Amino acid sequence: MTKSEKIKVRWGFIIFFTPVFLWLFLLIVLPQIELLRMSFLGTDFHGKSGFTLENYGSFFTEPIYWLTFARTALYSILVTFIVLIIALPVAFYITKLAKIKYQGFLMVLILIPFWVNELIRIYGWIILLRESGVINYFLLKLHILKHPLEMMYHDATMILGLVYTSMLFMIVPIIGVMESLDDALIEAANDLGAGKVAVWRKIIIPYCMPGIMSGSIIVFMLVLGSFLTPKLLGGKNAMWFTEQIYNSIIIYFNWNQGAAFGFLLLFLSSLIIFIVLKLTKQELSKVIK
Repeated sequence: MTKSEKIKVRWGFIIFFTPVFLWLFLLIVLPQIELLRMSFLGTDFHGKSGFTLENYGSFFTEPIYWLTFARTALYSILVTFIVLIIALPVAFYITKLAKIKYQGFLMVLILIPFWVNELIRIYGWIILLRESGVINYFLLKLHILKHPLEMMYHDATMILGLVYTSMLFMIVPIIGVMESLDDALIEAANDLGAGKVAVWRKIIIPYCMPGIMSGSIIVFMLVLGSFLTPKLLGGKNAMWFTEQIYNSIIIYFNWNQGAAFGFLLLFLSSLIIFIVLKLTKQELSKVIK
């Protein structure tokens, strides 16, 4: 490569990298640094601010905060597991059973709902599930119910909405890995007398583990940090940790405590992911490829 070509490559890299760097630094890195600084600030009786760990300490001293996080984390793990159980057969059907000419069409069907804003999709579920909604209307018309059934503002409804809004982010990584799985391995296992459960347990799941872990991390983080779905489908009893952050910043104007809770959410969720990776003996470098 000549000197002039190296200069062109260097300038090309600078031109394309600069907007990305500015985007990441100004809108992500810089605000996070400021929030981290604010999380260690407190105000005394004289109105002076100084370094303190009180914002973090309140999370552990007030049961409502850590119990809410524990509930959020457990439900996030449950949603991730449910999404995984649904995504595995869907990905297998698209990659191994469906005809090639239909695979693209099936993927479009999965993608179409996510072309619509999340708020609109949640309101779609509200229209279906509320007392005057579509499901209750047909159940009453068919005389299956005598009175409308209240299906909104339950944990089951909230989980349903979270599963629906995060399904794509599990299916796509698994499909990306499962496409490279040699069909001959499955055929050989069947010829040797292995059952369907054994094929899934010994061949398909271990091979797709990087995609499974990648999708699980994405889904877990998205669900853990979700706000709209628990708020609208779970109602005031949803007790989601992001609502605690929202209340601290927006309602109580306590930015310092809200920032501390935000970083606690990031740290504790990262810790959970680290533990899961260790238990499953997966390397993060392989998962995020």
